[in-house]
Amino acid sequence: MRQRYLVTYDICEPKRLRRVFKVLKGFGTHLQLSVFSCDLTELSLVLLKTELVKEIHATEDAVLIIDVGPSDGRGGTAFECLGRVTRPPEKGPKII
Repeated sequence: MRQRYLVTYDICEPKRLRRVFKVLKGFGTHLQLSVFSCDLTELSLVLLKTELVKEIHATEDAVLIIDVGPSDGRGGTAFECLGRVTRPPEKGPKII
């Protein structure tokens, strides 16, 4: 079962910022500056965290991972957009 996560980050150094962006691009949908929506299994969540820990500086950077709920349940309807529409991720696996 996939859960939808909202992942946001604050990275202090431009090289690390680009690397974190690249990691997240492989796991989810870029919604706004420093914000991604990711539909993840338990295993892919562990893999994402492992990759992020390799890229961030523990005392300077921050990554916030919010569990919004099942992708096919509350997680699929939990986002509300005001103004310019941000497309939620499509359901199903993402092929890269």
